[in-house]
Formats: sequence, C-alpha cells, structure tokens
Amino acid sequence: MAQRHLYIGLMTGTSLDGIDAVLVDMASSPPQLLASLGAPLPSALRAQLLQLQSPTHDEIHLAQLAANAHSLACTEVVKALLQTTPYQASDIQAIGNHGQTIRHRPELGYTLQIGNHALLAEHTGITVVGDFRSRDVAAGGQGAPLVPAFHHALFASPNQNRVILNIGGIANLSWLGQNQPVSGFDSGPGNVLMDGWIHQHLGAHYDADGAWAASGQILPDLLADMLTEPFFALSAPKSTGRDLFHQAWLDQHLAGRNDKPADVQATLCALTANSISQAILSQGTPDEVLVCGGGAHNQQLMRLLAEQLPCPVLSSASVGIHPDWVEAFAFAWLAERCITGKSANLPAVTGAQGPRILGAIWPN
Repeated sequence: MAQRHLYIGLMTGTSLDGIDAVLVDMASSPPQLLASLGAPLPSALRAQLLQLQSPTHDEIHLAQLAANAHSLACTEVVKALLQTTPYQASDIQAIGNHGQTIRHRPELGYTLQIGNHALLAEHTGITVVGDFRSRDVAAGGQGAPLVPAFHHALFASPNQNRVILNIGGIANLSWLGQNQPVSGFDSGPGNVLMDGWIHQHLGAHYDADGAWAASGQILPDLLADMLTEPFFALSAPKSTGRDLFHQAWLDQHLAGRNDKPADVQATLCALTANSISQAILSQGTPDEVLVCGGGAHNQQLMRLLAEQLPCPVLSSASVGIHPDWVEAFAFAWLAERCITGKSANLPAVTGAQGPRILGAIWPN
C-alpha cells in the first residue's frame, strides 16, 4: 500500500454553529477524505465568541480565554475523530486549524482568528498549522477567500464551467472556468443575518431547512433597500464578515418599519440569494453551481438560487463531497501546502502582491 500523508482540517466558521473536523489523505490524487466528525460549539464558548464579535470591555483577556477554550474544544474533536479511524496522533502530519474569526479588517492591514495553536499541539501531540490569513494580508491582500485554490484542486472540470459556492455565515464563490484563471470573492451575507434574526425571535441558532423563511413573504422594498449596501457593488478582490453584516446593520434597514418577523426572515433569505446570484452572473454564465456549507441545507435558499440562476444548482454531495466537510477539507489542504513549502493564495483572488506560503507552524 502506498504511504499515506494524513492531515486533519478543523473549521469553525462565521455561523458559530460547531466544529467541523476531517481526516484527509493528501497522498491521493485528488486528496481523499477518510473520516469526518462534527460537534456543536460548547454553549459557553459560543457565547464568548459572540461577545467578541463587537468591541467589549477587557477584550484582550476575554479573547485569550476564548482562544484557550476554543483549542480545548478542538482537542476533544480531534481525539474523537481519531477514535473513528485506525490511526493515532503519531500518524498525522499536521492539523490545519482555521481558528475563529473575531475581526476581519484587511483595509486596515489585519485579520484576527483566535485559537491557542500551541495549546492544541500540546494536548493532541500533533503539529498544528494556523494563522493562514495574515501573510496574504501582509502582502496587500484581503486574506480571503482562501478556498478558491483548493476548490480548483478538488472540483475543477475539464469540460464544465463550475462555480463552487460556499454558504456559511458569509457566502463566497469560486469561479472555475475551463479556459480562464480561477477567480473568487465574498458575495455578502450567507446565513449570518438569518441566524441572528431567528435567534432573536425564536431562540433557534439557525432556520432549519429554511422553513421559517419559507413561511413568510418577501418584502420587495426592504430587499431593494438592503441591496443598496455599497459592498455589493464593489469589484473584486473583496471580502467581508460580521464586521459589516451584523445586527446593527439590519436594525438600520428596519428602522421605522413594523414587519412580521417571518417576512423579514423571508427577505433576508432573498437578500442572500439575490446577492449571490448577482455576484455569480457578474462573472458569466456557469454550467453548474455546486453548493457547500450550511446553506446547502436551507431548502428555501436553494430554491431561490435555482429560480435565479440559469443552470443547475446542486449540493457538493452530487460530486461526492458532503457540503458540511468542504471547508474543513480546505484547511487540511492548506496545512499540507504550508508544511511542504507551497504557496496557497491566489493573488488574482485576494489582491496580494504575489503567491505566498500561508500559515504558521507549531511543531509537536
């Protein structure tokens, strides 16, 4: 049997819904997903991370405590993942750990994903690669999205123009054309506004299957008002996060209105669909769109996208990769690129001055 090169990828995204972990064999071509595991974020940690999404008292102290708690939670997920496999920590080359974004301000020269990588390496006994975005930002880039190069490695087709659409808290797309360079950018909100609104009104962390959105009516005037957000009209490279699309942003657009909460949810779902569709069609007409991330499970959102795009809109499961694991898979891939000294950013996507090796290494 050929020797395996095993990497673990960890992802906690803008939605703050859980920790996704995958085990990948990077010796295969394409890389092979061997095992996967998801776990909810501990409720106390989720509350800590939400508090840090906006300025608060004693931020440095709170951020360090949250980074420790995040890494300890990741440790438990890594151990649980390995227990589902015949492998041990000593078999793993490295963990690629995205960490949790609490600030993303590339226009000011920084992006911050917290996570105590040294603690994770200490408790797992595995080398950890983290802080993937900072080098791209240092080179003048957005630090995001980083996944288009990975999407090309995993999903490129010789006879189709594909868009890989990741809908997490924020939505980003990768355009994989047959005879053109890879392009990609953040299109705007994915689930973040919908998640916040349903939590405010129903106490749920997300709109399961998009059922609440489907029960409401889209408010055309509210939708048109939200679509005037200048970010949508920006040319790529561009990226965004909770620093822009947050509750205060929504409150500004709802000021003076008295809409039914379900109708607002329906309109937020339409905002995500419309901004994504406009972003995709601004680049051309793809042959198909493959959707990954939590938004792939939102049936109402998938219906709206299918109505607005002139091509099939499919889950990434249709090509053999479950939508829940694509981002964690990407950070296993990024870790391998760092460990082996290969560049991983695409300057045309992020705006960086050139290719860069991404990530910092905490050796075991």
